[in-house]
Amino acid sequence: MTRDYYKLPESSSIMRFLWKCAGGDRYLLERATYSDQIKYMCLGGIVFATGAMAGLAGGYAFYTIFSPKTSDVINKTNTVIKNIDQVPIDITTVLLSVIFGIIWGLIIFNIDRFIVTSTGKGDGTEKITKDEIKSAIPRIIMGMIIAITISKPIEIRMFQTEINLEVQKEQDKEKEKAIDQATINYEKKVKEAKSKLGKLDFQLNNLNQQYASLQEQYIQEVRIVTKGPRAFAIEAQMKLIQNNIKNIENKLIYIETLADIKKADAEKQIDITNAIKKSATLDGLLIRIKKAHELAPWISIFITLLFMAIELTPIFFKLMLTKTTYDYLTENRDELLKADYGIEVQYDKYKDKEGIERHLTINHEAERIIFEKKMVTNIQKELTRYAVTKYKEREMKKIDDNLDDYIKGIDG
Repeated sequence: MTRDYYKLPESSSIMRFLWKCAGGDRYLLERATYSDQIKYMCLGGIVFATGAMAGLAGGYAFYTIFSPKTSDVINKTNTVIKNIDQVPIDITTVLLSVIFGIIWGLIIFNIDRFIVTSTGKGDGTEKITKDEIKSAIPRIIMGMIIAITISKPIEIRMFQTEINLEVQKEQDKEKEKAIDQATINYEKKVKEAKSKLGKLDFQLNNLNQQYASLQEQYIQEVRIVTKGPRAFAIEAQMKLIQNNIKNIENKLIYIETLADIKKADAEKQIDITNAIKKSATLDGLLIRIKKAHELAPWISIFITLLFMAIELTPIFFKLMLTKTTYDYLTENRDELLKADYGIEVQYDKYKDKEGIERHLTINHEAERIIFEKKMVTNIQKELTRYAVTKYKEREMKKIDDNLDDYIKGIDG
């Protein structure tokens, strides 16, 4: 439509895209006012931004959950900062995170789009009444849930450095606790194994001490003077003690005890390895969210409230908006479509059992088709009845004219 008194600027592709995000009707917006176009562009921008943030948050959360875990997050972080090229990247997890992030963003985008488009103008005034709040409660609850799911991954990304320090402390505690327990178990098993030796263990310790003492004397003797009679005598004693040690070590009970100690040491190493693996499991999403709340509870609350404000702003704004040209054009479009399809709505026509006024909807086109079907059916009934009557009259005339032939025809 050409207007001499008011001319709208031509809408850009970005503006039209944001109209779609907000669920606006392009045909009507291009015929409404510029303020209507800006309103729906801003609403669409919020919806699109929310979907984009949800996609980033969802992808980051997915990667945090399924990425390879480490028992030393501080060193991992330092390695990433200092030399990115040498950090092994889990390509599979990255690709899955990107795919999940896109899907999650589209899901949130469509939910937000539905919430915004399904939220009406209320009573068309700037005041938000109790009835409007009641009707918007389901949408508000959905918006709050979406805001929380978006804010949490962003929180842990914002406090990543501080959270890594706290996670490292938890991992170190877990490792120390497990290593201490493994050491206690090892010492207990070694003590039990050595108890089997009895006096042999005491003898072996004494012989080792004597050998060590003689070895020191031998070194001192050789260092002071050349190897003389005293050095040879000490060397002979050392060989004698060494033979005694070998005799004890060759006994079956000693060999079995040594095997038990080696087994206990192997079990200790396995326990330590398992402790490190177990501590690596503390590098997940749940502990990071928990640490974010512990480190900065108020900031965490404010971030969540910020995203709630962003998420719920379109809902409350639509309830606060007054009716504009676009709204009247929308109502006119709806009424024209109803007229084209023969739909009549009589507003506040009757009251239900609870005394609430209801609209009466009359579908004239449907009623016309039903009426036509009824009339056609009634006419078919009359014609069938008339045909049966005529058939009866014809058969009766045949009987009257020649009864015998008719009976023979029945018998034959």
